[in-house]
Amino acid sequence: MKVKEVMKNVKTVLAGSSVRDAARKMNESRIGCLVVINGKKLMGIVTERDILSKVTANDKIPSRMKVSEIMTSKVITVNPDSFIDDAVYLMIKNKIKKLPVMEDGELVGILTATDIVANSDEVGQFYLFG
Repeated sequence: MKVKEVMKNVKTVLAGSSVRDAARKMNESRIGCLVVINGKKLMGIVTERDILSKVTANDKIPSRMKVSEIMTSKVITVNPDSFIDDAVYLMIKNKIKKLPVMEDGELVGILTATDIVANSDEVGQFYLFG
């Protein structure tokens, strides 16, 4: 199975947006991360964990902080034609749960650990559709 068969549409946020706005967007969309962009350029990724560990736990004010201050800027990406096994290897090796999907320098989707499990014949289908 290839990444393009499992990946989802990606939600983005501008690097200059406030952390509060990013958190609201994640909450409204019921997702755990946003890919950070500046124009069409991939700048980073911001996750719920980033907000918890870098803002909430440090008693910072989300409306006064920019996403660029807390995002992870070294982003591991995957190609839509990559095999799922290769994506899983990247996730395990780098201890991450989300991989932006890039094709020809453009952001085309996102692959998450949840997407992989939900599309696994051995695990996801049984628990989701029992």
